[in-house]
Amino acid sequence: MASLQITTTFMGVGLAALILYLIRRDHLYLMHGLFWVLVAAAAVVLGVWPGMINRLATALGISYPPAMLLLACIVLLIKALHADMVNTRIERDVRRLNQRLAMLEADAADLIQAPTEPPTP
Repeated sequence: MASLQITTTFMGVGLAALILYLIRRDHLYLMHGLFWVLVAAAAVVLGVWPGMINRLATALGISYPPAMLLLACIVLLIKALHADMVNTRIERDVRRLNQRLAMLEADAADLIQAPTEPPTP
């Protein structure tokens, strides 16, 4: 059991270090990174004190403590769904911006190619 605790603790610490590296290199938005740092911190806490799941389940009135991990999976699923929604919105906005840019470029090309009429006196 001790090796599982050590492995989980190291995985949490490694995940936290990776997240901080990604935030520092600007590969991960700060607010999203904070969520993942909390996930890594929870992994470290549960790795060091695995009995914490039992205590939390008892405090929340859950009779089967491993069901708490199902709750964690649901939270991560919601986070992934939210990320997909944000990604979809960004892709839609980029597509619309590309269309507007193409229309502006076409208008600019028409203005350049249009013959200019000399002013009438």
